[in-house]
Amino acid sequence: MAPEEPPESGSSSSSSSTKEEDDFGYGLFPERRRGETAKEKSLLYNSLFTFNHKCQVMLKVALDSSPYAKLLLDAMNSSGCTVFKDRHFSCEDCDGCVSGGFDSSTSQIVLCQNNIHHQSHMNRVVTHELIHAFDHCRAHVDWFNNVKHLACSEIRAANLSGDCSLMNEMTRFKFGLKQHHQTCVRDRAVRSILAVRKVSKEMAEKAVDEVFDSCFNDHEPFGRVPHSKRDAKYAYRDFQNRHRYYTNL
Repeated sequence: MAPEEPPESGSSSSSSSTKEEDDFGYGLFPERRRGETAKEKSLLYNSLFTFNHKCQVMLKVALDSSPYAKLLLDAMNSSGCTVFKDRHFSCEDCDGCVSGGFDSSTSQIVLCQNNIHHQSHMNRVVTHELIHAFDHCRAHVDWFNNVKHLACSEIRAANLSGDCSLMNEMTRFKFGLKQHHQTCVRDRAVRSILAVRKVSKEMAEKAVDEVFDSCFNDHEPFGRVPHSKRDAKYAYRDFQNRHRYYTNL
């Protein structure tokens, strides 16, 4: 999941119902709350009165032009998990603290049309959630019952999507020197877990710490940490050439 702001501490009271405790983050995505019937909305309503049309346009640009997204789409296709824009992406209104999410029950990426307003942000969210989708395809992640699995995918998404690039960290007024990238990845992974699971901060941090080294060093399918769009272009080129070295021999 791609978070916007840190989740509010102490937001769950002792009187929370079992349904709320088992929410698994669906409360952040009103149109996906289980047990509720979403109101039918006409195409005219979506186009004129929400950000849906803009979201769809930015999504198409991201899928067509972002080297991060193009590499992930090719990798998933190679793994037998072909992604279709109309089937696997959905622009929806979300809670104010998130930009996107991956719904493993439907294998669908949710893009928060009310929170994504710039193309660069859309590119980053699409990449972040496609990494979750890639992990879902290749690793059979137990999203709901194993917090370590969730932590690993959140570490990989924060590490490989550009979430923790120097430029993005500067816009957050966060400056650091030694191992600043690792610190950013760790912090954002913890935040993402807290946003979608009713667990303590200590439990989230413990899960991230226990899998951090192995998941931080898992760079598939990029083969490296793409710190910039240029790095991602090189990674995409190398991915395309992985199986072509001996074709002319």
